[in-house]
Amino acid sequence: MEKLLTNIVRAVFPDSILKFVPKIYYNFNKIRFNFFKRPVLEKETSKARTRREKQNFFNLYCNGNGLDIGYGGDAITKNCDGFDIEDGDAHYIKKVINNKYDYVYSSHLLEHLDEPAIAIKNWWKVIKKNGFLILYIPDRDLYEKKKTLPSRFSLDHKYFFTLDKDELPDTLGLIPLIKNNLSDFKIISSEICSEGLTITDPYLHSNGEYSIEVILQKIYD
Repeated sequence: MEKLLTNIVRAVFPDSILKFVPKIYYNFNKIRFNFFKRPVLEKETSKARTRREKQNFFNLYCNGNGLDIGYGGDAITKNCDGFDIEDGDAHYIKKVINNKYDYVYSSHLLEHLDEPAIAIKNWWKVIKKNGFLILYIPDRDLYEKKKTLPSRFSLDHKYFFTLDKDELPDTLGLIPLIKNNLSDFKIISSEICSEGLTITDPYLHSNGEYSIEVILQKIYD
């Protein structure tokens, strides 16, 4: 949906108008999904399912009560809680901030946020001791295929991401972001996932997986 919207508005509207489109789109969804249930969709999380099943991901990291932040209709498990635009600001997750979860998962959301550091600090608060934070975001070089904003494929990407290196002002390293803002964690795994990726043309939207996946365990509460 977002990819189609991006292509349409870029063909029709000048740059001075484009900056307002994401806000209009998200406000529309906020209203819509307060009245209607989100449809079940197959998005980035679904793309990773086969790989994760091979890695025993779900048995290892998705037991107990879970929270999927920014799930967009494509939740990591059937029984986890979902948090999205209709529930509030993902930086602060006020609707669930007093809850405690065995795992928190977020797919392709951090790049849309103005302050990723604030977000992961608050997401960390709701995780139980020995629980997991699973971050899954587009890799700059596999998805954006350029080093500076704006994104060719999203009107709303605030940052690009690499796994381990900041290239400011446009690119954040996910590992440095974690190390600078969280404590009492163990990095269980960190990898660049490219299962099924065959499109490398910088002007074409990538297929398959084109994402960074980092799994953290909370050592102390």
